[in-house]
Amino acid sequence: MDTFDVKIDNLAYGGDGVGRLPDGKAVFVPYTIPGEVARVRLREVKPHFAQAELMEVLEPSPQRIAPRCSHFGYCGGCHYQHMPYQAQVQAKSAILQEQLVRLGRLNELPPVEIKGASDPWNYRNSMQFHLTREGKLGFQRANSNHTFAIRECHLPEEPINWLWPQLEVEPLPGLERLSMRMGMDDELMLILECSNPQPLEFTIEGMPLSIVQHTPAGRLVLAGSDTIYMSVSGRRFRVSSPSFFQVNTLQAQVMVELLLAQTPLDESMTVLDVYCGVGLFSAFLAPKVKRLVGIEVSPESCDDFITNLDEFEHVSVYEASAEIVLHSVNFRPQIIVMDPPREGLGAQTVAGILAQEAEYLVYISCDPSTLARDARHLAAAGYKLLQITLLDMFPHTYHIESMTIWKKS
Repeated sequence: MDTFDVKIDNLAYGGDGVGRLPDGKAVFVPYTIPGEVARVRLREVKPHFAQAELMEVLEPSPQRIAPRCSHFGYCGGCHYQHMPYQAQVQAKSAILQEQLVRLGRLNELPPVEIKGASDPWNYRNSMQFHLTREGKLGFQRANSNHTFAIRECHLPEEPINWLWPQLEVEPLPGLERLSMRMGMDDELMLILECSNPQPLEFTIEGMPLSIVQHTPAGRLVLAGSDTIYMSVSGRRFRVSSPSFFQVNTLQAQVMVELLLAQTPLDESMTVLDVYCGVGLFSAFLAPKVKRLVGIEVSPESCDDFITNLDEFEHVSVYEASAEIVLHSVNFRPQIIVMDPPREGLGAQTVAGILAQEAEYLVYISCDPSTLARDARHLAAAGYKLLQITLLDMFPHTYHIESMTIWKKS
């Protein structure tokens, strides 16, 4: 038998509901809600768990709603459109706590503060599209590398949603992906990711648009500029096409406000901003401290950082990996702010953080499992978790952004 009727008990990180097969083995089922009874078909069985596809919801939850997007359930981008938004953030809060307890082995947690999105739709200032063999813009199917053409998407901000349906793309060899980014005053940038170093031919009719081609040999500006400007809390940031910036501009502002409100800053302090990017946090921290040091491995982001914080003489940036800088220089900071990629800090960077002996740590995470792994080491080194905030940067998806505040015991 590969078909079973399963009661869903809870939600796991990754978006799936979790139930039990008759033999007690855990089974992960997408697009389900705790309390539902679902008919599922097994698609992969491991020694300790199984993955299944949802065939039918036999007993739906009272919370189940109709998804807004016609691609939901087929597209791999969204995971929670079948749940009201408040139920989504409550579920993410529970998952964040579970990860910190189970993986982080933190037995006493402060309550999770939830900062939900003011509008859970049309919030993304950047989007990445794959291309079908016919050159149509699309996304990858859930649990698959297959790309399908899309008719709609309700996550990008409106100018991006205006732009992408108008693009006509020939399926050229070497053209792998398209990315779009929106800046201040609805400024738009199209980024072409190519394995071919030769510049692509294109035409623009009646739309102000920057076009940048990323190749293994470097970047080619085909139209407009290689940079775009983003605005957060009234401050302007230059962002080069390869540089990272928070995809939810409104929630980025909430994150900055939270950082300033919950971090004990004063003008005698040295602050490290690790994985500083283009300087989003540093720009607001710098006026409140004696010295600020950014650490960033991306040369493009470092160039943006220097431009964005040029007004401050007490600010510097190290262009190198975090673990190398932290093990090479003792900055004697009072506060370290960390915003690592999804992979988290890792053992060597954690060791470098601990060697700095800062009194306070601010850990901004986009993956609760790697946060929990690193948190276990921070707690073992004598740091106490004071504050947990869920900042929902990615409504309708399983992704969980959080900010935790730690104090040296």
